[in-house]
This record gives sequence, C-alpha cells and structure tokens, in this order.
Amino acid sequence: MKLHWIAIVTGFVVAFVLAVISGLLIAGTDAATLVASWAMIGIVGGLVAGHMAGGTVGTGAVHGGIATVLGSLITLAVVTFTTLLFAGVVATFGVLAVGLLLLAFYAIPGALGGAIGSWAKGRRAARKTTGARA
Repeated sequence: MKLHWIAIVTGFVVAFVLAVISGLLIAGTDAATLVASWAMIGIVGGLVAGHMAGGTVGTGAVHGGIATVLGSLITLAVVTFTTLLFAGVVATFGVLAVGLLLLAFYAIPGALGGAIGSWAKGRRAARKTTGARA
C-alpha cells in the first residue's frame, strides 16, 4: 500500500485547527468534555484523511491513524520541549513517558474516521457508476 501523504498532512492540519479552536473554547472544563472533544477531533481529522486517500476501508483507516499520530507526535514534541524549559527534567520525563503511552490511543479515533471517510468515498463512487447507461 502506498501512502498518500497529501491526505495525511491535510488530515493533520484539519485536526490541528480543530484542536486549537476547541482548546480556546473549552479551556477549564471537565474531563468528560475534553475526552469527547479529543475523540471528535481525531474522527474528523481521520475522516478527511481517509476520504482524500480513498481506496479500501483499511487504507482509509491507516491514513486516518497516521494523520492523528503525526499530529500527536508533533504536539508531544512541542509540549515536551516547553516542559523542559519551564518545569525541569523530571517533569519532562513524565510528560514524555505518558505522551508516548497515549500515542496508540490517539490513533483509534483517527483510524475510525479514516475508515468511515474511505467507505463513504467508495460508496459515492459506486453510486455514480450504478446509474450509468451503456
């Protein structure tokens, strides 16, 4: 399977923009709202990546998962560096260890959204060819 990097980067950008907007809107809320926001951001970013990549449902899931994990890695790098600057080495190690453990959980909503996006694109393409006359 060949990776469609434009789809992955676009999914990452959509997820990043949504994360910044939701971070500004729901700052200081309870944990349930934050988890729901995290899941929806991952699903929407994966949906965009999966729809752009097309192909099978598995291909969409891989592209959506990679898009959200790529975003998570970049965010983790920024947070780790900022923690190192302002909190010290011990806190930085804690942030890095927890962030690396959570990467697998970040891939789940993205893969789900990517699978749905790829499935929807395939369904739309099949509907167009069904109504054609020879």
